[in-house]
Amino acid sequence: MNTTIKQQRTLSTLAVLAVIAAGLGLGAPAYAAQATATAGGTVVTPIAIVVGTNLAFGTFAAAAGGTITVSTSGVRAVSGVVAMGAAATSAAKFDITGEPGSTYAITHSGTAVLTNTGGGGETMALAKFSDLTGANATSGDVSTGTLSAGGTQSLYVGGTLTVAANQAPGTYAGNVIATVEYN
Repeated sequence: MNTTIKQQRTLSTLAVLAVIAAGLGLGAPAYAAQATATAGGTVVTPIAIVVGTNLAFGTFAAAAGGTITVSTSGVRAVSGVVAMGAAATSAAKFDITGEPGSTYAITHSGTAVLTNTGGGGETMALAKFSDLTGANATSGDVSTGTLSAGGTQSLYVGGTLTVAANQAPGTYAGNVIATVEYN
């Protein structure tokens, strides 16, 4: 008889535990909910810029002083200085590549200084200007661009070089720096 009572108590205890467990299992979903969001991103082609052509003012004499301007299409105009021969002139051309159709910001050096590379320390000031078409601009600067469907665009930079009266002869050089950054 003792065994029967023990079995009944064990069964009763198990039944009570089963009811409690079932109640706990049913109650939890009524107070909780779950959702899943996805995470993702897109990696684009990095923007890059390289020099295609350097800015060249050609050869000139500077007895009286003045200016030499090279437009964004490479056309030279002089005022007060004497241009010598048909020396090659060119606008600087920067080739930009990146994610097709993307817009970007353009910054570049302001007034640059060209220094006599012969070691005399003489300088000439260069005021630059730019456009995106090489359309013979002689003033203004572009500050934004949009890459083509092929992911390319060019930046053309011209400038006006101020030449002092009796500027020391020599080869003068300086830097025009262009920087591009996605918007």
